[in-house]
Amino acid sequence: MTNVLLFSLFGLTLLGIARFHKHALAISLGGLALVSLVRLVTGFEYVHHLGKEAPILLNLGGLLLGFALLADYFERSHLAERLTEILPAGKKGAFALLVLVACMSAVLDNIAAALIGGAAAMTLFRRKVHIGYLAAIVAASNAGGAGSVIGDTTTTMLWIEGASPLWVMEAAIGAVVALAFFGVFASAQQNALQPLARSEHAPPPVDYVKVGIAVLIIAGAVAGNVGLDHNPAVGVWAALLLGFLIRKPNWKVMPPATTGMLFLCSLVMTASMMPVEALPEATAMTTLGLGFVSAFFDNIPLTKLAIEQNAYDWGILAYAVGYGGSMLWFGSSAGVAISGLFPEAKSALAWLKNGWHVAVGYVLGFFAILLVMGWNPHPLAKKALSPTTIEQGR
Repeated sequence: MTNVLLFSLFGLTLLGIARFHKHALAISLGGLALVSLVRLVTGFEYVHHLGKEAPILLNLGGLLLGFALLADYFERSHLAERLTEILPAGKKGAFALLVLVACMSAVLDNIAAALIGGAAAMTLFRRKVHIGYLAAIVAASNAGGAGSVIGDTTTTMLWIEGASPLWVMEAAIGAVVALAFFGVFASAQQNALQPLARSEHAPPPVDYVKVGIAVLIIAGAVAGNVGLDHNPAVGVWAALLLGFLIRKPNWKVMPPATTGMLFLCSLVMTASMMPVEALPEATAMTTLGLGFVSAFFDNIPLTKLAIEQNAYDWGILAYAVGYGGSMLWFGSSAGVAISGLFPEAKSALAWLKNGWHVAVGYVLGFFAILLVMGWNPHPLAKKALSPTTIEQGR
């Protein structure tokens, strides 16, 4: 009975967010409070659980806030204006930007790649960005990160637990196919609404100091993910503190970024308290379904359960749980971050209607991996995540 109540509360929270997106933060916090109350009165070890979840919540929150400042530094550097002279005109230019986002995500973090892409789109399309194209930016960032062990939190977790980077790289096959599909339709949508704008005058000079700060922040994220016990937020904020000494940040971006951070962290915390003890038997079709589930249910707990089950093809799983969240604006951290730049994206109906190509691209990419590589489960070095390893992986 308790399990039914918990899942019902979580489901109502998601439905409320989808229907009343203007009150998404209040609804997510309310859902967290109700789920926490149920857990407390049923003897759940809440304090112990919160202690285990704290590392990922702090890391995720720090990244969302830090990368919001990164995107602002990038936008104010005027480098995006210079892109108007480099990128081709029309739909080809819009498509090229999506490819750049996917490539950046493979070596950065998917949140950073999405925000840089969003900041560039603001300038390139004079702030008139189609919701279908916003969904495509998020999908490109998530797809690009799925094939890299440093591109997404879930792939980093797999790497820590013994998955070979070569196994995870299989996800790149699906990413290329998906991008080739949704990129064409999203670029057409954007070009019809607002083509890539070329100024009649020479673009303003690039502020290379701000570009340097943005690069420093990115380097901090990579260093933190690889060298600082897999805590990229520490590296990001260390770089930001140095940047503050050189160029004053624009603190006006922080209120919307804080709203998005609190919203996503509350959803992640709520999802972590759901009574999901195990996943169905590991098969290709089960993994396909997990991708759709990750649009509603945080992919960190899903990945943790999959590691414990230890019977998946990790490249296909990385693609499914990494890309799948792109199908809704609140399904991934990159989507939540983009909605901070473009509040109009906070509509589940508009996202699904205009970003339909993202869902179709997911299915095409999934079966492309199966066709090329087949289903090849690889046992990890460790049978299950120990509590210590879980905290390190987050």
